[in-house]
Amino acid sequence: MSQASTTVSNVIAAHFDALTRAEKQLATSLLENYPVSGLGSITTVAENAGVSTPTVARMVQKIGFRGFPDFQASLHQELEATLSNPIAKHDRWAANAPGTHILNRFADAIMNNMRETLSQLPTQEFDGAAKLIADRKRDVYVVGGRITKALAEYLFTHLQVVRPGVTQIAANASAWPHYVLNMKPGDVLVIFDIRRYEQEMEALAGAARERNVEIILFTDQWSSPIAKIASSVFRVHIEAPSAWDSSVVSLFIVEALIEAVQSSEWTQTRDRMATLEQLFEESRAFRKRR
Repeated sequence: MSQASTTVSNVIAAHFDALTRAEKQLATSLLENYPVSGLGSITTVAENAGVSTPTVARMVQKIGFRGFPDFQASLHQELEATLSNPIAKHDRWAANAPGTHILNRFADAIMNNMRETLSQLPTQEFDGAAKLIADRKRDVYVVGGRITKALAEYLFTHLQVVRPGVTQIAANASAWPHYVLNMKPGDVLVIFDIRRYEQEMEALAGAARERNVEIILFTDQWSSPIAKIASSVFRVHIEAPSAWDSSVVSLFIVEALIEAVQSSEWTQTRDRMATLEQLFEESRAFRKRR
């Protein structure tokens, strides 16, 4: 079974409703500590889930794998992909690079990322996240990692215009406790955590969740550990013919979220924009057309 376009967790979720009670118990166990929960022997996996070894063998075949070794090989491939450093990613792409121009290869990869991401993104998940961010009774906090802080800043800059009560958390582990101190139950934390997941992001998310903060996570198709405690999860496909992961589809979803939030409260947003434009005018921030 080819797993090039999806993950084992997505396959399990897609078949979940068709599983027997014991198989659902196994599937739940596998997803709770994914992917580590599936990396032991078939006996260990069965014992951890409280099911029989034949149940494990039957379920993996039911969801499309040739057998348990094939299922486990896919998990190992996923784990290797999430831990790959930029050099390894570049070498993998370079070894399989077609002879076409880099612009064409990049375009093909990005369009495939877009198709795969949107095919696995329920509209109700998107709408729920937009509703949380738009609710002005909730303060919104935004944070990104070493690379994704650029996406976090982009979202923050626009949300500042759309609504009050938006804070960008400094990308500094020693600083975030000060922000968590101000978080109230029902507030929203938008967090970007892409593969080579950052431990300080997981610690921040855990501290926020203990305060009953709603977490909206942007991650990749392999999924940050933060997904287990998030209210909404955007699993974005990020592969590109490069040493670096692509942020194009993540930015697409961010921009769509911004539009959804500003449209939901357009009268108030328009008033804020008008006031901001007046402030720009007074500060002479931009050149006027002659």
